[in-house]
Amino acid sequence: MEDDIQLVLDEAKEAMDRAIKHLERQLANIRAGKASPSMLNGVKVNYYGSETPLTQVANINTPDGMTISVQPWEKSMIPEIEKGIQVANLGFNPQNNGESVIINVPPLTEERRKDLVKQAKAEAEEAKVGVRNDRKVANNDIKKLEISEDLQKNLEIDIQAMTDAHIEKIEQMLEKKEKEIMTV
Repeated sequence: MEDDIQLVLDEAKEAMDRAIKHLERQLANIRAGKASPSMLNGVKVNYYGSETPLTQVANINTPDGMTISVQPWEKSMIPEIEKGIQVANLGFNPQNNGESVIINVPPLTEERRKDLVKQAKAEAEEAKVGVRNDRKVANNDIKKLEISEDLQKNLEIDIQAMTDAHIEKIEQMLEKKEKEIMTV
């Protein structure tokens, strides 16, 4: 019986932790003004006839806060890399200097910053919904166990505390991302 209870609690915690990890990834993809190699994560290039992630055909780094440098492993890939970046529709204008592709990241406008904050809030809300769904699943699993009502209530209180802690973490992550986005 104890094993079953522990299993329900562990599964709930793992599910809630996954929601937080997912939110971390989603927030990392939201641009906050500074140039970052992760801005090009979704870019695919035609590499000898197959769509290949940009990271598998080039080194991507940021020499400064406003520039992304894409250094292909094969110089013949430069036009394909430029095309891939344009097709990804990220709002960047890649420039080819013969050796690599340089992207100057334009500063964000106030309106664009507000849009990004809205996007971050939507991602955070989705994560909260996920955590609450995980709570519901755990509470339903507890009801299926043959245990006393008092123990059941205590476990529901524990799960609610776990839920509250995860929601608080989501709030903190959102607050940090908002500051990051709105800082000029």
